Amino acid sequence: MEIGKLPESVLKRSVIKQLHVKRPEVGSGPSIGEDCATVQLAPDEEMVLSTDPITGTASDIGELAVTISVNDLASAGAEPIGILLTVLLTPRMREAKLKGIMEQVDAACRRYNVQVIGGHTEVTEAVNQPLISVTAVGKVKKGQMVSTGGAKPGMDLVLTKWIGLEGTSIIAKDHQDELLTKLPKSLVETAQKFDQYLSVLPESRIAVEHGVAAMHDVTEGGIFGALWEMGEASGVGLDVDLKSIPVKQETIEVCEYFGINPYELISSGSMLIATEDGNGLVRKLADAGVASAIIGKSNSSNDRRILSGDEVRFLEPPKTDALYAVNSN
Repeated sequence: MEIGKLPESVLKRSVIKQLHVKRPEVGSGPSIGEDCATVQLAPDEEMVLSTDPITGTASDIGELAVTISVNDLASAGAEPIGILLTVLLTPRMREAKLKGIMEQVDAACRRYNVQVIGGHTEVTEAVNQPLISVTAVGKVKKGQMVSTGGAKPGMDLVLTKWIGLEGTSIIAKDHQDELLTKLPKSLVETAQKFDQYLSVLPESRIAVEHGVAAMHDVTEGGIFGALWEMGEASGVGLDVDLKSIPVKQETIEVCEYFGINPYELISSGSMLIATEDGNGLVRKLADAGVASAIIGKSNSSNDRRILSGDEVRFLEPPKTDALYAVNSN
C-alpha cells in the first residue's frame, strides 16, 4: 500500500465496514472525515481512560490490542465502552492483511461489547511491522474506581490464572519452528492457545462484587514487576511465596528453552488483587471457573520480598520484559 493516509475506499471497505458493535453511550462513531467521537455518561458516572500499544509481536495484534486495553479498564473496576485505534502499517503490507486485523478487532469487540469509536490508519516507513495503539474508554460509578495503589498492610494477595500466559503464547507463535526442534508439538500447540485466557474481565467483575482494595493486571515486567508496582503504588511491603505463584508447565519449558525468567515475562490474563478476604475471593472465583491462589500478604514494611524456603529475594523496580530478550535473538 502507498505511504500516507488510507484511501477512502480502503478505509470504508477494510476498516469501517468490518466494525459492528454499537454502544448507547456513543453519540458519534467512526466515519470519513471525523476526527472526534462523543461519549455520554450518567450524572453518577465517571469516565476511565487507558492507553496501550502492541509492540512485542505482529501476531494476532487486532485481538491483543482490544483485549489488553479492555483489561486495563477491568483492573480499575470499570465497564468498557469503546476504543480509539491508531493503526500504523508498513508500505509492503497488503490490504487483505489490514482487513484481517480489523476482523480480529471486531471479533474481540463483540466478545467484550466494546465499540470502536474512532481512530487513525496510516501507511508509513516509520514502522517495520504493523503497530496498533489503543485508547480505551470505560465508565465507573463515581468514587468506585479500583486503583493499583489501594492495598493496605495485612491484606491477602490473590493471583488469578497463571503467570506468563501472554508471553508464552506470543513466543510459541512467533518462534514455533525453533521450539519444535526441542519441544513436543503438542506442548507448543498448547502454549500457542494460551491466548484464550487473556481477558481478565470475568475475575474483575467477581472481585469488585466481592470487595477488593487494589487490582493490577500483570503485563510487562511479569509478576515480579506487578508486585513491585502494587507495593510501590500502595506504599506497603510484600511477602510472597514463590512456590504459591501458579505457572503452567508449558511456560516453564518455553522459558527454559530461551533462558528467560517466567516471573519477568509479560502475563496478561493474570490479575493481582489485594483483598481482606483472600480465601473467600478464591472460592468465588473457583465457583465461576477461574483458577486463582493466595500468593502472599502485604505488610507495613518497605520490603517487597519473594520467599522460597530459606531463600529471600528482594524485589526491584521492573526491568525490560523477558519477551524482548527472545525477540532480540
